[in-house]
Amino acid sequence: ISFEIFTDDKFGKLLKDLNKNKAKLRKRQARNIALTWKDYQRNKKLDKDFVMRRSNAISTAYHAWVAARAANDYSKYEAALGDLVKIKQEEAAKIGYKNHPYDALMDEFEPGMTVEKVDILFRDVREKLVDFTAELKKKKPANNQFLHKKYDKDKQWNLGLKLLENMGYDFEAGRQDLSPHPFTTSFGAHDVRVTTRIDENDLANMVWSCIHEGGHALYEQGLPIADYGLPCGSFCTLGIHESQSRLWENHVGRSRAYVKAHFGKFQAAFPKQLGKISAKDFYKGINKVAPNLIRTEADELHYHFHVMIRYEIEKALIEGKTGVKDLDLLWNQQYKNYLGVDVPDANRGILQDVHWAFGAFGYFPTYSLGSFYAAQFFAQAEKDIPDLRKQIGKGDNSALLQWLRKKIHRHGRFYSAENLCEKVTGEALNFDYFMAYATDKFSRLAKKS
Repeated sequence: ISFEIFTDDKFGKLLKDLNKNKAKLRKRQARNIALTWKDYQRNKKLDKDFVMRRSNAISTAYHAWVAARAANDYSKYEAALGDLVKIKQEEAAKIGYKNHPYDALMDEFEPGMTVEKVDILFRDVREKLVDFTAELKKKKPANNQFLHKKYDKDKQWNLGLKLLENMGYDFEAGRQDLSPHPFTTSFGAHDVRVTTRIDENDLANMVWSCIHEGGHALYEQGLPIADYGLPCGSFCTLGIHESQSRLWENHVGRSRAYVKAHFGKFQAAFPKQLGKISAKDFYKGINKVAPNLIRTEADELHYHFHVMIRYEIEKALIEGKTGVKDLDLLWNQQYKNYLGVDVPDANRGILQDVHWAFGAFGYFPTYSLGSFYAAQFFAQAEKDIPDLRKQIGKGDNSALLQWLRKKIHRHGRFYSAENLCEKVTGEALNFDYFMAYATDKFSRLAKKS
């Protein structure tokens, strides 16, 4: 129904008429119409029959994935996934592309991004980050066992609320709840809700879920309410959205300055578990680097190997270079190649993510793009706010939040991600910022181990 309303010819005529008179419109009005027209044209390339077939294929794939997860058996998902891949290949052909069919699918999540550009970024990951993490493995790993003691659920919940409040999250325009997998949902800048996950045997689950989702929520709460329901009132791209959560989660929440400001709260909430742990050891423990099986539990360096594996696999699926038969074996081999780990079963391997079951091919690269944007944005924020780390160390995040509001949030979708990055930092997305951040932070940590 939504598709039919949006692609109705009458709506198309309205957009054309508005475009004819765009000289009389203000810049944001003209931009809203231009972006809506772009979305309209993209959707117009699809027909009702295809949209229904795609919806059915996604529904079938999702339920097959649930059944496969319950049985820990990829074969129960294989056929439905294969049908959905064919649907997505058809969608790419209908949408159209210049160089690669994957470009057409990625454009839904990260407009303007292409395989050519993402390949360059992941080439940098392979050539720079892989070797760097290999060197770190030679050092004695940090001890983070203190994170896996017994932490009372209610006390964790109360601590999480304090962390969100400190970030600047507006509880008058949102709320927090619990969910098995943390997420943020927005009904407009005045109603942005977050969830967190609490594991009584893993304090990190709650803490960095709150901070990560808080970053997403601050972005949504900072979008211009005057453009509610219009493109300029929505987020720029998923990569930019992810940059906000990763910036708060890693550049702030896992920083030495943040630990200095907040470790006292952690100890006050959990004196038995953390009373004898120093702030220094806490900082080292929360930044432990080690290969693992699960993407959502990965450290901030190995995380990008997880994303890269998914990107390479789904790109090959869409271009027809590989099929779904024995795809789990390819997955396992890639994990052995890049992370040096053996995948013990499907649930900790190819079945761990729901994205493909939702037909979200082209989504995964935005996770790494977000981290790379975050490093570049934070580097610029430090230039514009010379004492930023000192402020964070005092528990004051207001200057950073105001900087993000001014530089990123208030623009909504007015600029493309590429143009926004250039406007904020003076240059296009550059992996070297992330590599410089990672090298500086983790080389220092390795020396102190």
